[in-house]
Amino acid sequence: MIAMAPPRPSSQHGPSRPTTFIPQQAEPDPAPPAPLPACRFSLSARTQAAAEARGQLHTLVCLWGIQVDIDVLVLLASELITNAVTHAENGAGAGVISVCVRCLRGEVRVEVHDGSHDMPVAGPLNVDDEAETGRGLMLVDTLAAEWGFYRTPGGKAVYFTLPSGAA
Repeated sequence: MIAMAPPRPSSQHGPSRPTTFIPQQAEPDPAPPAPLPACRFSLSARTQAAAEARGQLHTLVCLWGIQVDIDVLVLLASELITNAVTHAENGAGAGVISVCVRCLRGEVRVEVHDGSHDMPVAGPLNVDDEAETGRGLMLVDTLAAEWGFYRTPGGKAVYFTLPSGAA
C-alpha cells in the first residue's frame, strides 16, 4: 500500500477558508446540421436523359458534400430514368421526367416522376441472357436500401434510397 503525504498547512494566517468547487460549464452540444434542401430538376424524355441526370447528380453530391456510393446512385437513377423514357416513348406518359433528390436522416432518396400511370412490375428475372433490357428493377432491388413507387396526380413516382453521411 502506498502512504499518502498529509495535506500541507495553509500559508494563510487565520482560519482556513473552505475551497469552493466551481463546475465548469459544459460546452454546448453543437447544433445539428441543417437539413439539406431537396433538389428537383426536369429532363426531356429522350435517350440522353439518363446521361444528363448522371452529370447533375455528380455535381449535386459534390456540392452537398455527402458520403454516398455515387456509382450506385447514378446507376440506379439511370435505370429508373431509362424506364421512364421507355414508357414515355411508348406513349404511356408525357415527355417530361422530373428527378427529386433529398438527403435526410442518413440516407439519400432519389425519386423519378413521369407521366405514365403504368406501375413498375418487379418479379423474377425471366430475361433472356442476350436481352439488353429487363434488368433495371432487379438492380434497384438488389442495390438500394429501399425502393418503391406511388401514384401522383400526373402519373407515378419511383424512388430508391441509399445510406449516406455528411462529409
